[in-house]
Amino acid sequence: QVQLVESGGGLVQAGGSLRLSCAASGSILSINSMGWYRQAPGKQRELVATITGGGSTNYADSVKGRFAISRDNAKNTVYLQMNSLQPEDTAVYYCNAGGVRVRNMMGSYHYWGQGTQVTVSS
Repeated sequence: QVQLVESGGGLVQAGGSLRLSCAASGSILSINSMGWYRQAPGKQRELVATITGGGSTNYADSVKGRFAISRDNAKNTVYLQMNSLQPEDTAVYYCNAGGVRVRNMMGSYHYWGQGTQVTVSS
């Protein structure tokens, strides 16, 4: 099977930076898209940023110019550099892998990480 393991969350003051990492492991043949979503207390999970295997990116308007997503295809790892963090960025951040082809399995699959807490104090 496939596992996504996130790291890099924590507590930071407003204006600070954090870098999240998410490594996918298992019997992976290929991954189409990888990305980050977040969920604040009492709110729905929302897209933060995604990146395809070819490097095309997509960002939520609220993080454009502050966050940068990148990917190491050889390591099946995706990163999220978060700068100029604000209290409204406080949430659990989830890693996502979509269009995952797995050895000895037909079709493609979607996986989520367990989430990492990001807390921004004012």
